[in-house]
Amino acid sequence: MNKSNALKDNLIPVIIPSYEPDARMTTLVKELAAEEKLVIIVDDGSGEAYESFFDESKEILGDNGIILRHDVNRGKGAALKTAFKYVLDHMEGTVGVVTADSDGQHAVSSINDVSKELLSNPNALILGVRCLDGDDIPWKSKMGNRITKKVTEYVSGLNISDTQTGLRGIPLDFMRELLEVKGDRFEFEMRMLLEAKGKYPIIEVPISTIYESKDHHSTHFNPLADSIRIYRVLGESFIRYIFSSLSSCVLDIALFSFLCFLFKGKYVGYIAISTVIARVISATYNFALNYKMVFKSNEKIEKAAIKYVVLAVIQMALSALLVTLGVRWLVIVPETVVKIVVDTCLFFISYKIQQKFVYISRKPFMMRSGS
Repeated sequence: MNKSNALKDNLIPVIIPSYEPDARMTTLVKELAAEEKLVIIVDDGSGEAYESFFDESKEILGDNGIILRHDVNRGKGAALKTAFKYVLDHMEGTVGVVTADSDGQHAVSSINDVSKELLSNPNALILGVRCLDGDDIPWKSKMGNRITKKVTEYVSGLNISDTQTGLRGIPLDFMRELLEVKGDRFEFEMRMLLEAKGKYPIIEVPISTIYESKDHHSTHFNPLADSIRIYRVLGESFIRYIFSSLSSCVLDIALFSFLCFLFKGKYVGYIAISTVIARVISATYNFALNYKMVFKSNEKIEKAAIKYVVLAVIQMALSALLVTLGVRWLVIVPETVVKIVVDTCLFFISYKIQQKFVYISRKPFMMRSGS
């Protein structure tokens, strides 16, 4: 590699967060050093027993290597933030960074592909996505990714091939924002995806993945604790949606009761008047919460409001129709039970419709690279 190419590549340093590494990290470091990559390794509180791996890596990298240390294990997210802050404070002119795992899963050729994509798209989040259908892939990785992919798509609308990839190209401006994002462990990478939606295009780059064996691949990912953290992150927006809906319902009933008390005896149609005023106020409240808090939309508010009203009218009509049909077909089932079932189904369907059509971001958020 000539010097000019090396300098160009060094606009994008490689970050390797590491906890209790082994020889696979030094093997990766040797390959990166051979290509004159600038490498930042974060020792996430590995302890004295593992110091030799970091010392050897520093010796291999020489001036192109930086070792940052945590006194205690703080988690992958915290390690990435430590490296981000170092880059932002000390590396002027950096385009962004590429993050890679220390367990040898990511080939240098794949790191290069992600780096090149980031150089070509310096305002995009680049994901090095693995093909997880091969026989050599551990079943836990296959199953975990499939489930998380489906849940992510339903909850956030992001159709990402590999939600758990550690090989990512992160632009400079996004790094600054990520320093303020919650999460210090594996869930931080999921928050990164959710934060990127609507702000930065997400580009997928196919990569090769290296596993020692499908049954004995070692990882510090805790299937129970870390999965709970990840799914808790994913569930936050849906929980906000439930809160928005329930609080809107409570507001609607409270306003209706108050207005009936206020108007009764004064107006003949006080029930209709109270119903309309209460529904308009509660619907406006619900729309505002969904726009700002649940879907965090950047759609034009007037356009989103029109689509919201259309959806609300259609949903109300469908509820009336389906409950009527249900009562006819299920003669022995009470109307209230039928309505609960129908409206519950419409509740989940409405979430997806609002996510994809009502509050949809006007910025593209997913592309797939042909590299």
